[in-house]
Amino acid sequence: MATYLFFIIPMLILSIFVQWKFRHKFARYAEMQLNSGFSGHEIAEKMLHDNGIYDVRVMNADGQLTDHYNPADKTVNLSTDVYYGRSVAAAAVAAHECGHAVQHAKSYYWLQFRTNMVPVVSISSNLLQWVLIIGILLIGFTGNPFVLGMGVAGLVLITIFSFITLPVEFDASKRALIWLKNNQVVMHSYEENAQAKDALWWAAMTYVVAALGALSNLLYYASMLFGRNKN
Repeated sequence: MATYLFFIIPMLILSIFVQWKFRHKFARYAEMQLNSGFSGHEIAEKMLHDNGIYDVRVMNADGQLTDHYNPADKTVNLSTDVYYGRSVAAAAVAAHECGHAVQHAKSYYWLQFRTNMVPVVSISSNLLQWVLIIGILLIGFTGNPFVLGMGVAGLVLITIFSFITLPVEFDASKRALIWLKNNQVVMHSYEENAQAKDALWWAAMTYVVAALGALSNLLYYASMLFGRNKN
């Protein structure tokens, strides 16, 4: 129990704080209307075309904070508030997701690596909880570490995936901010650019916390596995 508290509780507190901060920032910047009046949909299409990309569709996705780029069908999917929104937050998110489309078009290595890992990680994530539960029970009652070892191997894969996501997300934000800064027809002022940068920074921090959380989870179960084996 002490090991659990050491590894998991601090990350849980940090995650709650970062998620709260991100949502607070997003809500704040969603109320700040762009002076240019561009919608997220219009910004996305302009950024794509400015980068010579014409085979990517910009779609409206249901829900909040459901924005993502899908390399499988080449679609930039923007939540309703971003798709129709004409705010600093909408501009930042739309440009960020298009940053992923630019990565895809330019064969950005880390995006390709991450995309190739998605099917394996998806299968692992769906089974992992049950593997870990069974593994803990088996090592507790029989001392057999094999199943828990499989669970730890799955956690290694998920942790690697989480850390590979970081350069993908930071690079997409970098591409978005450079494009926004160079397109004063979209963002007229330095203040709007600074607000977009702040919004994307806190969005990136959610991925950092997720990666650290995955690492903490891995260390916890690994300590359980190898600590038991020493005994």
